[in-house]
Amino acid sequence: MLTSHVFRPARTGFTLVELLVVIAIIGVLMGLLLPAVQMAREAARRGQCSNNIRQMNLALMNYESAKQKFPFGRDNLGFSTHSKLLPYMEMGNIYDTINFSVSYSHANNAIAKGSPIGTFNCPSDPQSTMPVGLAGTSYRVNQGSGILWGRATTDSSNPNFGQPDPNGVFLLNSSTRIAELLDGSSNTASISEHGKGDFTNAIATATDTFWPQTNPANPDAAVADCRAIDTNNLTYQRVSDIGAPWLRGYHSTTIYFHVDVPNSRSCMFPPGRISTTAKSEHPGGVNVGRCDGSVNFVADDINILVWRAMGSRNGGEISTGGDQ
Repeated sequence: MLTSHVFRPARTGFTLVELLVVIAIIGVLMGLLLPAVQMAREAARRGQCSNNIRQMNLALMNYESAKQKFPFGRDNLGFSTHSKLLPYMEMGNIYDTINFSVSYSHANNAIAKGSPIGTFNCPSDPQSTMPVGLAGTSYRVNQGSGILWGRATTDSSNPNFGQPDPNGVFLLNSSTRIAELLDGSSNTASISEHGKGDFTNAIATATDTFWPQTNPANPDAAVADCRAIDTNNLTYQRVSDIGAPWLRGYHSTTIYFHVDVPNSRSCMFPPGRISTTAKSEHPGGVNVGRCDGSVNFVADDINILVWRAMGSRNGGEISTGGDQ
C-alpha cells in the first residue's frame, strides 16, 4: 500500500505576529535614537552659534585695536554696534552703503537695513524670516547690570534722576577703552544672545519685551515686577519687533542687560528703565562672549549676583560665570 505525502512549500514570509514584533522593535529603536540625533544637531547648532559670537568678538577686538576704544552701543541717530563691526567682518561692501549722517531708518539706509548677515544669526533661532526690508540678528551687546536705558542725568526734574550710569561696555555714545574694564576683560561680558521676535502684539511669545506698568527703583525691583506679570494678559504686551533691523541700536534689537539671569523675561518700564535679557533656544543656557575675545556657555541657574558681575565693567566683583 502506497502512502501519499502532501508536500508544502517552505515558508518564506513573516507571520502577522512576527511583523508586528519587528515594527515594535523598530519603533523602540527610533524612540531611543531620535532624541540622540536631535541632541547632536542642537550641539552642532550651539557650536555654530558660539562661533558666530567668536567672529563678532574678534571684530570687536580688531576695532578696539584700530581705534583704541570699543564702538558705541548706539548713537543719537540710532545706529548699532553691529553697524560698526562690518569692516572687520569682511562686510565692507555693506558698510559702504550706510549713511551715518542720517538716521538708521532713513531711506538712504534701506539697503543696509535689509541686508542679511549670516554671522548675525544663530541657527537655533526659530525665527528664520523677517518682515520685508528688515534683516535681523540673534546677538546683542552688553549695556550692563543697571536698569537705566539712557545715561545718568543731573537734571532733578528728569524722571530717571538718581539712576546710576550704565556700567557695561556698550552705551549711548560710548567710547569705552580696555583700560576702563577695571574688572578685567575676561570678567566682562561683551556679546550674548536673544532670539528674534514674531512682530505681532496679538500673541505673547518668550522673546517679547513686556510692560509691567510699574516704575522700579533698582534692578531687584525690576526683576520682581517683571516676573510677577501674567504674560498671557496682552495689556502687558509692549514690543514684539525684536531683533530687526540689526542696523538699529535699541534695547529690543541689539542691546541686552545683565539685570536678570539668562532666559528670564524681558521687560521695559517707560520712561527710560529697561531689563531686556540674554535669551536663547539652547537648552539650559546661553552663549556669552567676553571682552578678552573668549566665548563660553552660561547656565540659566547661574547666581544672579555673578551674572550681574559679568555685566559690569568696573564693579570690583569677581565673576567666574561660565559653563555653570
